[in-house]
Amino acid sequence: DECVWCTEGAAQGWLGASGFEVDDRGFLLVDEFLQSTNTQDVFAAGDIAHIKGHPRPKAGVFAVMAGMPLFLNLKKRLEGLKLDGATDRYVPQTSFLGLIGTGDGGCVASKGRMALEGNYLWELKDWIDRKWMQVYSEGLPDMDAMLSSGGGAGLSPVAASSGPEALKALEATPMRCGGCGAKVGATTLSRVMGQVGGLVVRRPEVLLGLDSPDDAAVVALPWPKGASSSSQGNPGFVSVHTVDFFRAFVEDPFVFGKVAAVHALSDCHAMGCPAVTALAIVVLPFGLEAKVGDALLQLMSGACEALREDGCALVGGHTCEGAEMSLGFAINGVAPRGSARDSEGGGESGGDESGGERSSAAAQGCLGKGGMRAGEVLVLTKPLGTGVLFAARMRNKTKGRWIMAALQSMQQSNKKASEVCRSYGASACTDVTGFGLLGHLAEMCKASGSGGSGVAARVELDAVPLMDGARECVEQGIFSSLQPENVRLRYAVGSDGGRRGDPAYALLFDPQTSGGLLVSVPAAKAEAMVADLRSQGYRQAQIIGAVTPPLDDQRLRASGACIAIE
Repeated sequence: DECVWCTEGAAQGWLGASGFEVDDRGFLLVDEFLQSTNTQDVFAAGDIAHIKGHPRPKAGVFAVMAGMPLFLNLKKRLEGLKLDGATDRYVPQTSFLGLIGTGDGGCVASKGRMALEGNYLWELKDWIDRKWMQVYSEGLPDMDAMLSSGGGAGLSPVAASSGPEALKALEATPMRCGGCGAKVGATTLSRVMGQVGGLVVRRPEVLLGLDSPDDAAVVALPWPKGASSSSQGNPGFVSVHTVDFFRAFVEDPFVFGKVAAVHALSDCHAMGCPAVTALAIVVLPFGLEAKVGDALLQLMSGACEALREDGCALVGGHTCEGAEMSLGFAINGVAPRGSARDSEGGGESGGDESGGERSSAAAQGCLGKGGMRAGEVLVLTKPLGTGVLFAARMRNKTKGRWIMAALQSMQQSNKKASEVCRSYGASACTDVTGFGLLGHLAEMCKASGSGGSGVAARVELDAVPLMDGARECVEQGIFSSLQPENVRLRYAVGSDGGRRGDPAYALLFDPQTSGGLLVSVPAAKAEAMVADLRSQGYRQAQIIGAVTPPLDDQRLRASGACIAIE
């Protein structure tokens, strides 16, 4: 036998304890305007409320039907208008149609004392449910179109009444992305850091820092007390420091925690250095103590799983309350100084060729953005598309399998990829994150070459791996909120090969969260390295282009152009 036990809803005690007038069962008492009977600025509908004089069972249909009156009355209240007894009162219906599927293609319908059963009723239920879900998917208004209509014409009276300054900010601000799509743009960042550069303390222990930025800072470890000293610290080892932090872009705290940790660790992997310790920076929305604790547990469980996989110890951190869940890590690594690539066939691209020992990642025992040489091949270990996919997800324009595949890629550590690339003599490496593939490639070109003269790169657009659904999102005109800032880096493109209208071209600027590694490797070893990467689980690792001498056109080179698209 099977038993179904149905119970009614119960009110939470905090309603009455907060001073609101409640009914004899503890539900918030509201009038026919859905307004609290003793607190005018509080409105309620659904299971939490009881409309005075109109007792009804706790059923979803009453909450749904009260939605529009609640919206209209809240709107009037916000506009400072008086609620009118003739037009704004809401009296709920007395009965409703209930449809319950039996699981075998049949359905039971009930209304009042009437009950029916039949397969045809399931078709009715299915049609009603699909129509309902359509309203909350394809049927939603286009917020971008409303904001871009100009002058507040497409906005509600409530938003329009906020004034011209607020309207201007709304029109200039699209739906904001989380993850690495929430970065400050590269041009803004460079300008501001240039302005504050004179305030930064210079220390001899800093071997790679703001003067020669890379994926991580490199600092000399000091000599033990009493030992002979050097102006640049202990010559045996260097410490590697990096930090990443962003707000949540997915609702599951465990998944977000793991992605955030994998993303933060990637800077060390790009430098070819093991991550040793991590400090966490956590922001959690205010809430009940039990809920906050559960969110923190899930968040840090996901993060610790990623840190454990990489052998990185969590040694502390800091938490605080904020508007949105956010997470970041300060990662510390270590590397033996000076012999990173000599035994791997990396040659002499570090040291003096990159502008002196202090400005060369290779001279400090690390891979770095500089070091690419003409004739080498460019390899990308993960596909592009996280920015557009999660921007589209906020608009409910993605398919579930697209997002699941993207999250799987974002939870995949770059540690093994880094080890594979170093074993094949990679000369330069960076992780592709917020500034997009093109922005990070431009940094590599600029940092490489004899005497810091730079090199150029050729990208085969059709070879660049893309995530499922990324191209479709671009074709719908959906981009990350960081895309316009990243597109400012298009000056680095000396030739677009007539491909500017291709969706794949736009994805070169797409900001990536927990993206793959972009690696320069000797051409003779590239195919074998890609095969090895794929065997290690990086199934879409791909040769995407080559390193070339600087562009012949002096005018283009002077403007910063260093990339040709084919």
